Amino acid sequence: MVPETPAFAARPFANTDAVRQPSDIGRLSIQCADQPGIVAAVAGFLAEHGANIVELGQFSTDSENGEFFQRTVFHLAGLTDALADLQRDFAVQVGSRFAMKYTFTSTATPKRVAIMVSKYDHCLLELLWRNKRGDLDMEITVVVSNHPDLEADVASFGIPFVYIPVTKDTKAEAESAQLELLAGKVDLVVMARYMQILSAGFLFNVGCPVINIHHSFLPAFAGAGPYLKAKERGVKLIGATAHYATANLDEGPIIEQDVVRVSHRDGVGELERRGAEVERSVLARAVQWHCEDRVMTFGNSTTIL
Repeated sequence: MVPETPAFAARPFANTDAVRQPSDIGRLSIQCADQPGIVAAVAGFLAEHGANIVELGQFSTDSENGEFFQRTVFHLAGLTDALADLQRDFAVQVGSRFAMKYTFTSTATPKRVAIMVSKYDHCLLELLWRNKRGDLDMEITVVVSNHPDLEADVASFGIPFVYIPVTKDTKAEAESAQLELLAGKVDLVVMARYMQILSAGFLFNVGCPVINIHHSFLPAFAGAGPYLKAKERGVKLIGATAHYATANLDEGPIIEQDVVRVSHRDGVGELERRGAEVERSVLARAVQWHCEDRVMTFGNSTTIL
């Protein structure tokens, strides 16, 4: 039996990043082949540069010949001015030694996020609301839609809204306009129920990760009316999946999933309502974890630290 709320989802990550001044809090994310001495080398480097570790998460895919991941949150007075030197020194002293992929970020610089949406508003409004409350630390630069329906809702949050219609005949031109608006200007694109397939060319040229959300019926109930099909089939669980978008439709690395239990007593409308609830919470968690540098990919999978 699957519980309505998985234990993992029920225990959200503690937001230690917000405990101190954001300008003095940094994150270091590393990934490399697992080998002795990685944790000691990273900790020693940070200590030598006057940084204090306030949170650390790590994982290896295997005790032998595995892939190693680590996310370290640290406090360093004057981090903004020291960040470039940290990156340069780390490359020489640690990164090259372990053949690491790594990134340094500062919590003082939230990620720039663009949201793409069509007519369904639940995922969009969840992200806008959490961001306005300060629960989701990111800078929403623009909302892009292929329909004008949600312009007033977005305007009420003080966020720019750009309407770019898309038809079968104008898809290429629409994506060119979207790329002109977004490429090189955002750190993340979120498809908050944007009901268009982004081309491989768009995903390559936008220059940043793209997160998508969809209901969990795929591939069984693809196309229009999935909740009606689910009702007719007598499903007992409905849910949602948030993943990175790739050229392979709905097959990118999964960031977060969740389910709720339903029964034969629930009509199609109730299934849709509960489906919308789980979609918006799953997407919000996925976006938050990405913006907090918790998500690392390896192959077609993810590690969340």
